[in-house]
Amino acid sequence: MLVKILTTVFLTSGKWSILVRKTERAVEDIALTRYASYLVAQNADSRKPETAFAQNYFAVQTRRAEIIEQGMLEYERVREREKLSQTEKQLSSILFERGVDQHGFAIICSKGDMVLFRLSTQQLKNEMKVPDNRPLADFLPTISIKAKDLADEMTGINVVNKNLKGYNPIEKEHVDNSSAVRKMLLKRSIQPEALPSAGDVKKPKRKLDSEDKTILKKSKR
Repeated sequence: MLVKILTTVFLTSGKWSILVRKTERAVEDIALTRYASYLVAQNADSRKPETAFAQNYFAVQTRRAEIIEQGMLEYERVREREKLSQTEKQLSSILFERGVDQHGFAIICSKGDMVLFRLSTQQLKNEMKVPDNRPLADFLPTISIKAKDLADEMTGINVVNKNLKGYNPIEKEHVDNSSAVRKMLLKRSIQPEALPSAGDVKKPKRKLDSEDKTILKKSKR
């Protein structure tokens, strides 16, 4: 295995070397991949200027990659939170047309949370230290937001397709869908109630909004 890795990142190469009497001969050389260059730099003598430069270069590039990756994760979470908000608005509208008011909708959503997380909405908010005036979803990790969104989407589709009306049949439908989503997560060894809070989603959203404004201003110059 080690030999396979070495031959993948340290590539043998050939080149021509000019000798004293202007004759040439083929000599063996090694071409380094980026990863091989990293390995050499990390294990070389850092007292040498060339090594110190290479080590600093890779440290900067690694940090830059980490920042980009973190930004992408934050963007995905913000996007999924906005998607959940839209799904909830759409589901609320569907249920209202079928005899479920806002109070009933809130109870149905809470019962869905109870099945999905095995904790009530308030218990989960307490666990994650969510302020009383803020939605639970604002502090959930991305996968939990997606799970709630999927359960809501399934309920919206099935309520229409099955022509469900009234609180009781719609509540049962949402509970069944939330249970199905939970089973899927557990099957993949994901226990949603055990996942930690991802923090306030409004913070990365403000950051992304600010970056968008900066880009927009620069584009107008």
